Amino acid sequence: MGTLIANGTVISPTGRIAQDVLVDGERIVALYIPGTGPRDGHRVIDATGKYVIPGGIDVHTHLDLPLGGTVVSDNFETGTIAAAWGGVTTVVDMADQHTGESVHDGLAEWHEKAAGKCAVDYSFTQMISTLDDESLKAMDYLTEHEGITSFKFFMAYPGACYSDDGQILRAMQQASHNGGLIMMHAENGIAIDVLVAQALARGETDPKYHSFTRPPELEGEATHRAIVLSKVAGNVPLYIVHMSAAEALDEVAEARHNGQNVFGETCPQYLHLTLEGTLDRPGFEGAKFVCSPPLRSKHDHRNHRADLWKGLRMNELAVVATDHCPFCFKDQKELGRGNFAKIPNGLGGIEHRLELIYQGVVAGELSLERWVETCCTTPARLFGLFPKKGIIAPGSDADIVIWDPNRKTEIGVGKKHHSNMDYSVYEGTIIDGRIDTVMSRGTVLVENDQYFGRPGHGKFLKRGLCNYLA
Repeated sequence: MGTLIANGTVISPTGRIAQDVLVDGERIVALYIPGTGPRDGHRVIDATGKYVIPGGIDVHTHLDLPLGGTVVSDNFETGTIAAAWGGVTTVVDMADQHTGESVHDGLAEWHEKAAGKCAVDYSFTQMISTLDDESLKAMDYLTEHEGITSFKFFMAYPGACYSDDGQILRAMQQASHNGGLIMMHAENGIAIDVLVAQALARGETDPKYHSFTRPPELEGEATHRAIVLSKVAGNVPLYIVHMSAAEALDEVAEARHNGQNVFGETCPQYLHLTLEGTLDRPGFEGAKFVCSPPLRSKHDHRNHRADLWKGLRMNELAVVATDHCPFCFKDQKELGRGNFAKIPNGLGGIEHRLELIYQGVVAGELSLERWVETCCTTPARLFGLFPKKGIIAPGSDADIVIWDPNRKTEIGVGKKHHSNMDYSVYEGTIIDGRIDTVMSRGTVLVENDQYFGRPGHGKFLKRGLCNYLA
């Protein structure tokens, strides 16, 4: 027995159209004029007045990651359950290479962490912290044989996962031959460490100083440097992660205008939150909001939030991901009491990306089509998953979200909150819309505010190369 999603409005990057969607097994098999889809022998889901969109794809998550003297609070089971509740049917997690460890061993560890635990489909980006000849060879092998076609590097965190300009150039040159996508954490970590040491020496230890010591200019400078290196390496595909600053957006916009294969990602926290009311909360409450890059001040000379929304509208920013890196406040964020530099960096958000970006649609910041494009279709294209993922079309996986624009969602602990965290940075936020049904490869995971998924439903996805080049 298949499933017919009847009378809904299918949203794609190119428009919206009333269609019935027929699912058989794990695939979408046909689209019909409303009312003409076959009903006999099929389960019928009535989507009248609702939007039918592809399952969300979050290409930047950190699950079961050791970081900051602890381990993030979501493992692959709890994190992908939260993802399913949020209409995310595919995650691309960051597989870590510990300093001095081989790339292959790092990837094997992540396969072991995820196997049999995931509620939704998953893949990995390989983070590389020790760039040597063996790591460069591993990039070729993973691209050709393992379906790992994206590699993340850090211009921040000297002494941990930092790579210098020469190492980054060598990695980009390798990617120019194997076709891999280079993901870059672009902040000037050398300069940031100087500012952090100076702030602590002055006794400035509160969480708000995390933002003050990571100024937007240092995000812009590092973004510029990464773009120049990618050009020197042969216009290699470069993806700047978690952009928070207008200065960084300027650099990406100029590069794209000049025809470079440069793509920008931002996250809901940078579109919805500012330093004020978060990092500057009294006592130690601000620690809940520490992430890198930091939340920006609304009093900066640039309106970062407005510029980021504009960047999404104009395709200067290509993707919204979450950088989901959750910690509990108790016993985890509290590790940084008295020293903001020791607060574990990261926020949770894997469940709320579709919701928070849809609120931008309600506010007139984006169109419905652009909502789907930035959260579903472009991630699939950039990360070698299209058209298997990211589109409602015959032959594609039946990863489908039915969205009800006539209901509301209140985010918060005890409300809608399924991540393994003891707080939410979006506590009390009300969304003018609600997830009605979530399907992953034809299997219903969420329906009528009930969860029907199971660990192990999610499959590992071997990905192809980026097919969204300039």
